[in-house]
Amino acid sequence: MSRIAAILPAAGLGTRMGAETPKQFLELDGTPIVILSLRRIAACPQVTDIIVATRADEVARLKERITREKFKQPVRVVKGGDSRQDSVAAALREVANDTEIVLVHDAVRPFVTEEQIARVIEEARRCEAAILGIPAMDTVKEVKRASLPEDVALIMGTMPRERVVLAQTPQGFSTKLLKEAFARAEADGVSASDEAGLVERIGHDVHVVLGSERNMKITKPADMELARFYLERERQKA
Repeated sequence: MSRIAAILPAAGLGTRMGAETPKQFLELDGTPIVILSLRRIAACPQVTDIIVATRADEVARLKERITREKFKQPVRVVKGGDSRQDSVAAALREVANDTEIVLVHDAVRPFVTEEQIARVIEEARRCEAAILGIPAMDTVKEVKRASLPEDVALIMGTMPRERVVLAQTPQGFSTKLLKEAFARAEADGVSASDEAGLVERIGHDVHVVLGSERNMKITKPADMELARFYLERERQKA
């Protein structure tokens, strides 16, 4: 059986949430969001290894909480960095070279499905790089903010909506490709907001697998209300 590793960066401060507790450790129905996300990833039988990168002062607490879950896969917790990219890089260094595919999944996306994870793995095996994404429903504008009030921007152009998708996770890559992309980014002093961006910049195609709006990233207080609604709906269907 080939090895497939999943990385969850969970070292962010979550300043947009406006809470003292980092958003990944906020609780939904009594369970930290990062644990809910871990459960979804661990439920995929193809995933053989899981690595979580978190803040240094959260490592011990998270290890203890994960131990209580009794996941089938080994789950390691490592010290993350100041940025998402640094945290993923720290976890990526722990991935064995004989691992076929590496998935990276936001620690605050607790509603991804096993089917979506499997589709990303399947496409990553086929083309080495695949992510989940959904079509943009709103019109997307390119803007600049220089010399304008903080809440005002100047429109520079309108993006063709049929050419725009909103990236989600998991994002899956061949191990060799992802490690090369991170090594090149470090050497060049380049950062990106997701792993696909680093892979794109070294000239490799990245495919998009259709995700869903339900696979939301919990970032703002309003997202917590929607997440509670989704959890209640799942409880009713169970």
